[in-house]
Amino acid sequence: MNELLTRLEEMLAGWLGGAALAQMASKVLLIVVTGLLFGLTWLAVRRVFSYLDRKVEEWCGTRIHGLNIQRQRILTEQDIARLLHGTIRWSRRALKLILVLLFINVIFVFFEWSRQAAIAVIEAALLALENVLLGVGAYLPNLLVIIVVILLARLFIHLLKVVFDGLAAKRIRIAGFYPEWSRTSFNLLRVLAIALTLIIIFPYLPGSSSPAFQGVSIFAGVLLSLGSTSAVANVVSGIVITYTRSFRIGDRVKIADTEGDVIERSAFVTRVRTPKNVEVSIPNAAVLNNHVINFSAQAKRAGLTLHTTVTIGYDVAWPKVHELLTAAAAKTDGIESEPAPFVLQTALNDFYVEYELNATTHDPQRKPQIYSDLHGNIMNAFSEAGIEIMSPHFRANRDGSAPALPPAS
Repeated sequence: MNELLTRLEEMLAGWLGGAALAQMASKVLLIVVTGLLFGLTWLAVRRVFSYLDRKVEEWCGTRIHGLNIQRQRILTEQDIARLLHGTIRWSRRALKLILVLLFINVIFVFFEWSRQAAIAVIEAALLALENVLLGVGAYLPNLLVIIVVILLARLFIHLLKVVFDGLAAKRIRIAGFYPEWSRTSFNLLRVLAIALTLIIIFPYLPGSSSPAFQGVSIFAGVLLSLGSTSAVANVVSGIVITYTRSFRIGDRVKIADTEGDVIERSAFVTRVRTPKNVEVSIPNAAVLNNHVINFSAQAKRAGLTLHTTVTIGYDVAWPKVHELLTAAAAKTDGIESEPAPFVLQTALNDFYVEYELNATTHDPQRKPQIYSDLHGNIMNAFSEAGIEIMSPHFRANRDGSAPALPPAS
């Protein structure tokens, strides 16, 4: 800068014939040239950002679309356009401020009394810019490692999804692996892949070795470990339930005191809809800690055996009771003819005999209605035969008459 001023002053001194006048003229000339450059740059900045504003208006609704998550509108086209206009406006202001400061410092360089301060400001700004560029350049290898690891992880997860989709659709078969395990297995491996990816890229993140970053990580880990005990128990229980194949979606089950159809099995709860159309959410840990009765597991293939008990007095021959019970079962909608219904005499009590009717159905979801129809048919059959069902107790006063025995055949 000093050499430039000296040469310009020497050249002007020859024209103007005086050193003082040449010195003043050189500074004025440099200020004018700098002002012209500043004005042209300022005009170019205005035009560029005005062009960007116009393009945002033109692209709104064509290239710029709203942000939706499924059917929920998060940001409209106008919202995104306003964000872009705000970004352009503040970027223009920041760039103009930098131009003004740069112009002022350049002008100050032309004067002896302010030259050192202006040069110091410019050097500080250049040093800061150099440090930023060096920092970005030094971080590029780490950034490249992070990008490569993330891309490999995404590729691995995509391949896992393809394989487990094939297993779920039975296009791929592995001995001992059931299709209903596919979703849970994929989710587990995906979580492990993401966790491994985070572990690998963590040392390459900026500031990962700083005490503040480590303190936040420890604090988050403590909060997670203290606050997620039950949540982790439910997640682990859900995984165990999946691999034990206790039930599937749509099965009629009884878990503890709740009976109904399984409508959802998530990471934390299992939801069951009862025959009264009541939805019950059962934590997976509670499901694992209770016995699960699955009425649908064998219903489609071998059938579900329904059973009910009636008590009949000793004065009725047992073959007659068997005949009436099996006939009532045959009239019941939903009871299968094969295997045929059968009757067991389960107890000889003081006042009556207990008979257990067993019948098969392939429709466990209709179990309450089938039981209701079956009981109605049993009551009708015994009523038409004139036989009294001796429940809960039948009391007879003995008066010395003949014992109540069935007639000889």
